[in-house]
Amino acid sequence: MKRNFEADGMTVDPLVPETGSQSASTTPSPAARAAEVAATVARAAIDQADYAMRNWTDPVEGPVRAGSPEHLRMFCNMLLQTHNPYKPAVIDWPKLSPEALERVTSLPIWDIAVQTEGRASIRVHSFARLQRDPLLRSALEMDGDEEARHKVVLAKLVEAYGIQLEPEPEYLPPSDIEWGWLVTGYSECIDSFAAFGLFAAAKDSGYFPAELVETFEPVIQEEGRHILFFVNWVAWYRASLPWWRRPAFAFKVFRVWLFLIRERIGLARQIEVDEHGGAQDANFPMNAAETLADSLTPGSMIDLCLVENDRRMAGYDARLLRPTTVPKLARFARRFVK
Repeated sequence: MKRNFEADGMTVDPLVPETGSQSASTTPSPAARAAEVAATVARAAIDQADYAMRNWTDPVEGPVRAGSPEHLRMFCNMLLQTHNPYKPAVIDWPKLSPEALERVTSLPIWDIAVQTEGRASIRVHSFARLQRDPLLRSALEMDGDEEARHKVVLAKLVEAYGIQLEPEPEYLPPSDIEWGWLVTGYSECIDSFAAFGLFAAAKDSGYFPAELVETFEPVIQEEGRHILFFVNWVAWYRASLPWWRRPAFAFKVFRVWLFLIRERIGLARQIEVDEHGGAQDANFPMNAAETLADSLTPGSMIDLCLVENDRRMAGYDARLLRPTTVPKLARFARRFVK
């Protein structure tokens, strides 16, 4: 993510070379040399954090059984150790051409996107407070903090480009905290799968300028980390339950999927589902798809989502479980569309 850094009292953009009035033969001043070194160090730090966010392998070798303490330790450490410490307040949003600015500001997603992240953050933090295991609680708190940071990133983006938002609602904890966590996790599994393909389509088509794509890229990858963490938590939690509690949990997950299907059908019919906020969550990829993917056939869009999903998951320890439900549904649907 493109950011500015403080060095010797100066703000240095690590992607922009130092310029000045001196000629190439003039010896740079100590301050100029220090700024150049600071910019190089900053660029290296950005690259290292970005690589660490996308690539992680647990140093402990051997098989890992779902539901085991080793499994819990692994997926929690994956999230904690791949955290990218970028700060939204110092993101250097690129200047856009009038055409690019019109494309960005005309997207009908910004209110929905900001509110989605606000709801996700409160739901994840609420679930984190219920956890007794300190490592799991820390990982969930990190997850919730990153969701809150996504909201700040989006707020800074709309501020930078003069996008007007509707007043935000009050974000309240859900009455059923586990239900809120499950709805958030499975919603992200659906929405992130679609977002991976849409983001790639926007990048490859030039719909978004390359500088804006680079700036926003870490947010998309963080969502990949979140769903990887979530599906491993589900597998761990299900396996760690006593046998007599597993049917109730399975039924709750089934109800969550029915809820998500119903809200997406409601959106397709322009029906507002209910007050829990799920319908607006789902609207993000649907609106984006309509705007960004007009030149792609449904089949090619599904193919792109599958490729991008695999690419974004490829750098993490192969022993961690991958999201399977949405990719399986996408492959099934692909048989019937061109």
